[in-house]
Amino acid sequence: MTRLLVIDDEQPILDCFRLAFPAPDYEVQVATTAQAGIDAFLQRPADVVLLDVRLPDMSGLEAFEKLHRIEAKTPVILMTGHGSAATAIEAMRLGAFEYVLKPIDLDTVGDLVDSAAETSRMMRTPARLPADGQAVEDGEDLLVGRCSAMQEVYRSIGRVASQDVTVLILGESGAGKEVIARAIYQYSARADQRFLAINCAAIPEQLQESELFGHDKGAFTGAV
Repeated sequence: MTRLLVIDDEQPILDCFRLAFPAPDYEVQVATTAQAGIDAFLQRPADVVLLDVRLPDMSGLEAFEKLHRIEAKTPVILMTGHGSAATAIEAMRLGAFEYVLKPIDLDTVGDLVDSAAETSRMMRTPARLPADGQAVEDGEDLLVGRCSAMQEVYRSIGRVASQDVTVLILGESGAGKEVIARAIYQYSARADQRFLAINCAAIPEQLQESELFGHDKGAFTGAV
């Protein structure tokens, strides 16, 4: 049996989840406030949590962080009726399993819940071993769009921003590569450091390597 905890202040949505995930395959707990959901989770941890981004007592992202501190291995699916880039990116950066847009598509959510439940079980199963991972102000969006392609871009930004890795962004001129780079920067651990955008088209090809990566004094004529 998969235990679900649904935290949402809209009663019709809670009723909908109860009907969509019946016993004996599922056990559904519901809460209408973030704190009630956190308390319920403390009393009986769920296998998967579905959490609304906007709740009456605190934001869903804040509630997610509290749940994550209690049990980091529990997959959390965030639900939002607004779909802003900032919310989507922040959700994935914090480690949400997934986020979905309202109105809820129960078929899609059903697949996500089953996938999250399987992930939850796998993380709780001990591995058999041999004997011998400038912040954006509230409400500010660098990116806009609710289509599936943009939602996937937001997810990718959130996943990459939380890691200390080099990122190569490819795209045609005007596609928005620098905007994506700024979004990754603003949601990364380096957000309080300087962001430097360089127009490589303005640098002679033979000098690009030295301008970007430096050079030894005397490496070529005029090098200082």
